[in-house]
Amino acid sequence: MSLLAVIAEIHPDWYHRAGADEHESASISPELLQQARDSALGRRMLARWLMREAGVGGEVLAPRPDGAIAAAVLRWPRARLAALLRDVGVLAYAPAIRAEVRREPVRQLRRALGNSYLLALDKQVWDGGVQASTAAQLRGRLGAALSDGRDDAALHALFDHQGRSELHAWAAPRDPALAEWMVLQYPRESSAEAHLPQQQLQFLHDHHLARARAA
Repeated sequence: MSLLAVIAEIHPDWYHRAGADEHESASISPELLQQARDSALGRRMLARWLMREAGVGGEVLAPRPDGAIAAAVLRWPRARLAALLRDVGVLAYAPAIRAEVRREPVRQLRRALGNSYLLALDKQVWDGGVQASTAAQLRGRLGAALSDGRDDAALHALFDHQGRSELHAWAAPRDPALAEWMVLQYPRESSAEAHLPQQQLQFLHDHHLARARAA
């Protein structure tokens, strides 16, 4: 993967300068951003801008003597990373998913999650042990996302956001490049509280990598 491909995956929201006031430009304009993406010099300037102004990119975009791209970027293309994030988020919501026994919500969860629904039910993967307050919060958020039984978008957004929060909390001290590569692909956001045990997240991380290598 080239720097061109990496820059193309970065969400435009990261080109906004946090804390800018009305007397200075708060972001790179879409026109200038596209021009920069289209040239080698421009891409290097964007990488430096992100590291300096947005405070991200040091693990993924910093120049390397051999010109190589960070290993995490190569291991986790967008589709593979998205699948991991969905499974992480679903497993994190396992206590609430298991507690939902009403027929229509269960039918919606099965439809929206596919095989990931079975992951949430598998107590051999995780017993779902969380504090009572955390379990109550998870049930409340899941119930709100299930309120429109015809639209799965709210469910997907809920699990994906939790997945990003969980993966970032786990990867930041272990694989900083993976944590950074993930956040760069999505708009800036506040993290949800992470509660999934390290062992379960490691299991999902390794499982998705092994499945990709076997494909």
